[in-house]
Amino acid sequence: MDYKALGLVAGIEIHQQLDTREKLFCHCPTTLREIPDHDGEFFRYLRATVSEMGEIDRAAQEEMKHDRKFQYYTYDTTCLVENDEEPPAPVNDEALSICLTIAKMFGMTPVPQVHTMRKLVIDGSNTSGFQRTALVAFNGALPNGGHIETICLEEEAAQRVKDEVFSLDRLGIPLVEITTSPDMHTPEDVQKVAEYIGMVLRSTGKVKRGLGTIRQDVNISIARGARVEIKGVQELDLIAEVVRREVQRQQNLLSIRDELRKRGALADAARSVDVTALFGETKSTVLKKAKKIRAITLKGFAGLLGREIQPERRLGSEVSDYAKKCGVGGIFHTDELPAYGITEKEVADLRTHMGAGEQDCVILVAGASEKQASCAMNQVISRAQLALSDRPVPEETRKMLESGSTAYMRPLPGAARMYPETDVVPVLIDDTRWEAITIPELLTKKAERFVQAYGIEKNYALQLASSEKLPLFDRLVQEGIKPKLAAFTILSTITELRRDGVDTRKISDQTYLDTLHAVDTGRAAKEAIPEIFRSVAAGSTVSEALEKLAPSVSRADLEKIVKNVIANRADFVMQKGKAALGPLMGVVMAEVRGSVDGKIVSEILTQEINAALAAKKS
Repeated sequence: MDYKALGLVAGIEIHQQLDTREKLFCHCPTTLREIPDHDGEFFRYLRATVSEMGEIDRAAQEEMKHDRKFQYYTYDTTCLVENDEEPPAPVNDEALSICLTIAKMFGMTPVPQVHTMRKLVIDGSNTSGFQRTALVAFNGALPNGGHIETICLEEEAAQRVKDEVFSLDRLGIPLVEITTSPDMHTPEDVQKVAEYIGMVLRSTGKVKRGLGTIRQDVNISIARGARVEIKGVQELDLIAEVVRREVQRQQNLLSIRDELRKRGALADAARSVDVTALFGETKSTVLKKAKKIRAITLKGFAGLLGREIQPERRLGSEVSDYAKKCGVGGIFHTDELPAYGITEKEVADLRTHMGAGEQDCVILVAGASEKQASCAMNQVISRAQLALSDRPVPEETRKMLESGSTAYMRPLPGAARMYPETDVVPVLIDDTRWEAITIPELLTKKAERFVQAYGIEKNYALQLASSEKLPLFDRLVQEGIKPKLAAFTILSTITELRRDGVDTRKISDQTYLDTLHAVDTGRAAKEAIPEIFRSVAAGSTVSEALEKLAPSVSRADLEKIVKNVIANRADFVMQKGKAALGPLMGVVMAEVRGSVDGKIVSEILTQEINAALAAKKS
C-alpha cells in the first residue's frame, strides 16, 4: 500500500507494569497468584456516573446497555483497597521515582504537582468503576523526530479470568502509560517506535518482564477514515500487521459505503418488525430459546454484509459486535443463510414477510426479552446507518484478535471520562527531586560496550543486554567468570535445556555461580554445564552433580583413556586418518563425563592419533 497517499497517521500508547515491591495505592505485594489460590469472592454491578459538567461519557453509556454482574476473586495478598471498601493510600513513591526516571530518559518536562484523576471504566476491570491515573511529565523526544506527548502513572486493571470473572491480584500494580504524538506514517514506523520505547523501559531495570506486563494501544486513521484505538497488542511483532489490517478495514468500509450509495441503500428503523411467530417450529437452537425475535430489511445491502473487510472479518461481523453490547450472542443475516439450523424455506418465508428484494438483506436478532431484542436491533440500525454515512469509519475503541484483525469494543471516550480523585493528595515535584534523578545506561549502549570490552558477538550482546538475566551476567563477570562463557551459558545453554523440557526455573543464580566457578577452577569442563544444570533441575545440589558427573581426571588418566579409545578403534583411525578426531572427541568426552576441558581432550587426542598413524607407516 502507498501509506503516504492514503494519509496514514498513527500514534501509540504503551502500558508497562513497574517492578515495585508494593502496589500503587496500597501496601499489597505486586505478585500474581494462581487462580485456584483465591480465598474469597464478591460481586459488583457497575454503573457510570456523571462528570463535573453533568455529562455521562459515551463509552460508559455503551457499556451500560447490558446489565452485567461482575465476580471478583480475592487473595490473602489483596486488601480492602482493591475491593473498593477502603480509601486509597498515598501514591507509591517508589513507582513515582521510576516514572520520573523514564520521563527524564525521554527528555521530558515534569509537572510541578502530580494530581491523581479518576478515569471512568465500567467494563468490570476495576471494582470501583474507575481507574486512578496521574499525569507526571510531558513533551519528550524520540530518535525518529517524533514526540512523547505525556507520561502517566496509573494502576493496573484486574485480570479477566473468563467472561465477567476477574482476579484482583493484578489490580493496582503500578503502570506507566507513555503516549506518543500521531506522527508515524507506516506500519513499520509504529513497530520501530514501540521497540525503542520498550528498550528504554527495560533499560531502567525497574519494569516487570513477561507476557502481559507490557501492552501497546495503537491509534490509527487514514485521510477519509477516522481515528480508531486498538487496545491490547501484547506481541511486538504483530504491531505492524495490526496497522496494515486497520488501514485495509478503513479502505474497505469506504468502498462499501460508495457501493451502498450507488445502490440507493437505506437502513430505516421503520423496517424493524417482530418476527417471533415466523420461527415457532424452527430447528435453530438459538431461535428456539429466544423469547423475542426481531428482523429488519436493509435495502440495497445484499452481499455486502458478507464482504470481507479484514481477514476473518466481514461487515456483518462489525454489525454483530454492536448488537452484542446488549447481551445477545450476535446476529443472523441473509447473506449467510440458510445455516445455523435455519432452513432455506424459513429464509424464503422471512424474505417474503419482510418484502425483501434481491438486493436487500434481512438481519435477525434473537433476545431473551423484548427489551434485549429491541436494544440489539437499535444497535444494528445504528451501525448500518453509519455504513451509509459521510463518515463510514466510526471513531471507536477496538480489541485485537489473535490474528491481528480487530473487533469493536466501544466508542472512543470523551472528556467526560476524567474527573479529579479527591482521596489522594497531590505530590510536589521540585527541582531538587528532578535533578537528583540519574539516567541509566541504555541497553543499546550497554550492548556496544559488551562488544568492545568483552569481544562478545553483536547479536549476542544485544540479546544479553535485553535479557532478564543481565544482572546475573554482571555479577558473574564481577566474580571473575569469563564473559563469553557467562553469556553463552545464559543465552544458549539455558535455551537448549528449556527446549528439551528441562524446568530451568529451578536453576538459581547461585547454581550459575557455583557451576561456572567449578569450570573456572578446573573442577569441571564447560561441556559438563548442561548436565550439571539438568541434575540440579531434577533435585541435586551442584556439589552432588559435580561428584556424579565430573569426577577428577588427571592428565595421565586422560592420556590412558585416549590411548584405550584409539586402540579399540584402530581400524577406524587407520581408515579416517586425522578425520577421526571429531567422532572420537565425542567418545572420549562421554567417558570423562565433562570433567576435562574439550581443548585438552582435543590436544591429547590429536597427539595420539598422529602417533598411531606414524607407527602404522613405520
